[in-house]
Amino acid sequence: MRGTPRVTRIPRPLLGTLVGVTALLTAGALATPAGAAPRPDTPAGVSSVSADAQKQARDFWTPERMRAATPLDLIDVNGHIDGGSAPLKGRATTIAPSAPAKALGKAAADIGLLAFPNSGGQWTGGGAVVSTAGRVFFTYQGRTASCSGNAVTSANKSTVITAGHCVKLEGAWHTNFVFVPGYHDGQAPYGRWTASKTLSTPQWTASEDINYDIGAAVMAPLDGKRLTDVVGGQGLAFNTGYNLPMYSFGFPAASPYDGEKFIYCSGNTSRDFLLSNDHGMNCNMTGGSSGGPWFTKFNESTGTGLLSSVNSFKYNFLPNRMYGPYFGADAQNLYQTAQAS
Repeated sequence: MRGTPRVTRIPRPLLGTLVGVTALLTAGALATPAGAAPRPDTPAGVSSVSADAQKQARDFWTPERMRAATPLDLIDVNGHIDGGSAPLKGRATTIAPSAPAKALGKAAADIGLLAFPNSGGQWTGGGAVVSTAGRVFFTYQGRTASCSGNAVTSANKSTVITAGHCVKLEGAWHTNFVFVPGYHDGQAPYGRWTASKTLSTPQWTASEDINYDIGAAVMAPLDGKRLTDVVGGQGLAFNTGYNLPMYSFGFPAASPYDGEKFIYCSGNTSRDFLLSNDHGMNCNMTGGSSGGPWFTKFNESTGTGLLSSVNSFKYNFLPNRMYGPYFGADAQNLYQTAQAS
């Protein structure tokens, strides 16, 4: 990718100025959010993937293609936004991390804080996060692209959480979708997992509302095994509030990054006071990090935490501040739909 996409939106009337938004996808821009949010019990949007298409995706993503999945040119889209509807809240709920069936790789050392806060650096702490997090690869408008994602505890042991624009953008579901946990240097140490379904919130599916930029994928078994039996799953948290210390992870692929390093940020978050109802954190990750997990209650010693948001967007005039959607009732419904699939 030679840059990250920009979206110019007209903010709430009280702002009275034109504000730019930069999506963190390596291949496109956020489309215009519009219209009222559906009810929280509206089913998530779902795209099913045939067995033939799954095989095609697995064969398509060779090590060479993964290394060569580069960001695309800037795409400019003009649109209007009134700030979107605030995510509907429900009862605070947490789900614990889950361990893989067999121990993996090196454990994190008892190193204390690597750095808190940290606006961007390579993760060297080890632990569960190096196997649960990975790169997401897909075809977007006929072009190769990448995002980030993370495996989570789920009833089907096959659920990955990412950003909404990493599964569907500008009205079309992405194809050739694979998740590569523990990706590095074109390698897939735990395999290339193909999606049997990709999903997003009803608000993102209908109008690509930035407040609901959350996606999920159900991964097909690989060699007779299910995803979290192999790599483990992180926990989740819904409806747990704002202004929390969090850690963010991803595989940024736009300059100065190249998609080959696992990068993290950490810091105390705050609620966006401009266009969205998202969390905000100081972070210099770039395109390709979209969909990477944000954790509350993250333990550096074990590399585990509660997934509470995902990398979503930046304002053009705040290039070192990342924003991620609030995990409210609709995010929880999306997770429930995915894990029941």
